[in-house]
Amino acid sequence: MNATLEALSRRKSVRAYTEQPISREAVEAILHAATQAPTPGNQQLYTILNITDPGLKHRLSISCDNQPFIEKAKLVLVFCADCLKWYNAYREADCAPRKPDLGDFLLAVSDANIAAQNAVVAAESLGIGSCYIGDIMENIETQREILGLPAYVFPAAMLVFGYPTEQQKTREKPKRFAMESIVYENAYHQLSGAELREMFSERVGTRTYEEWVKAFCERKYNSAFSREMSRSVRKFLESFDA
Repeated sequence: MNATLEALSRRKSVRAYTEQPISREAVEAILHAATQAPTPGNQQLYTILNITDPGLKHRLSISCDNQPFIEKAKLVLVFCADCLKWYNAYREADCAPRKPDLGDFLLAVSDANIAAQNAVVAAESLGIGSCYIGDIMENIETQREILGLPAYVFPAAMLVFGYPTEQQKTREKPKRFAMESIVYENAYHQLSGAELREMFSERVGTRTYEEWVKAFCERKYNSAFSREMSRSVRKFLESFDA
């Protein structure tokens, strides 16, 4: 296994950091890697916000589900799906463009997340840990005010970075599902009940399938933050009909 594959396999979310700062050279390398990510039509439908203001980091740590480690991170990047930049470029060239639509939004979100993952891989190669913060998609009114986001710009992903503590280095990475449950050839396969139980068997542990899945459903899928995320996305999408 080569170094890149090893880095991808060992990478795990890091939420506790040492006091070691991330050098300017390392930050530039991470950002450069992000901007070299695959992108549709070479458009780069994203804008990256490098949050260096301690006050903004503090506000984001609160608005993103009160997670103090966000404020303590040595590098905080917000990857915004940006449908505005090209729209304004078209208008500047008197193209009479249509307003951005939902397909444009989905493409921009995908673009932003690909760039974010490039940043994650680059950081891992430098020994720098990272963690995605999905809560940036919640409380859309607050996040847009904190970040000063105009119409057609959505905070698709937030990443926090820092050198991992020794405990974070030695902590076991959560196991992923077996490839047989994820990868199919040519067509989608809908898993049967028995196949789903087999898929989750390692995660269930000493509990029954029903106990584990019901607890996860309430903690994640039916949770207040999950419902708020959906509300925030719907609220943002309303701007496309304005």
